[in-house]
Amino acid sequence: MLMADAAQVADGKLFILGGGLRVLPPRPHPVAIALLVQVPWDRANLPHDWKLELLDEDGMPVFADGRPVLIAGQLEAGRPAGWPPGTPLQVPLAINFNAVPVRPGGAYSWRLAVNDTSEPSWRVAFRVAPAPVAQT
Repeated sequence: MLMADAAQVADGKLFILGGGLRVLPPRPHPVAIALLVQVPWDRANLPHDWKLELLDEDGMPVFADGRPVLIAGQLEAGRPAGWPPGTPLQVPLAINFNAVPVRPGGAYSWRLAVNDTSEPSWRVAFRVAPAPVAQT
């Protein structure tokens, strides 16, 4: 999982622009989450529920308009003919936002869960730069 300025999936490939984003400006800014989900061989051709949620520095959900910032969906990795047994399959996902509801100077993270399971490595932490101090 990688945070970027923009991401796109085309022809089974993941295209990333400005990947590795870790600090957002204090003003609204486009953000993308690029995911390359690895599905075990024995879990191919089965639906997998996933969700991506935005958390604050205390690990609590971030809300916008009274609702948590949460994206959810389902993925399924088809096993290609002739694919070697035991070889994991990859499913690319790209999620783009015009802006996310974050405050200047704050710390946040995106957390991915697949089939209601999450791992510590399935998080991307980032900060928002402080607002500029007005000069008098």
